[in-house]
Amino acid sequence: MTKLRQDAITLLNEIPEDKLVFIIQIMEGVAGLYGQDDERRTKAFQTLERLRKTDVVDLDYKEELASYREEKYGNAGVD
Repeated sequence: MTKLRQDAITLLNEIPEDKLVFIIQIMEGVAGLYGQDDERRTKAFQTLERLRKTDVVDLDYKEELASYREEKYGNAGVD
């Protein structure tokens, strides 16, 4: 074990148990910076690509907007 790793473990042992949650979150964030999270990132990218490639040529925007309004708000008692 390297001296640097030993120092890190020593510091971790000094941290109170209730504060370890924050250290774990930081470590997970750092791990994401160097590629341990590639599978999840690739899956998210593929999802975005699928959404981007949907065909919207024949989309009636006014009808879509009315549909979304109806779905979200109903008719709000207005006829």
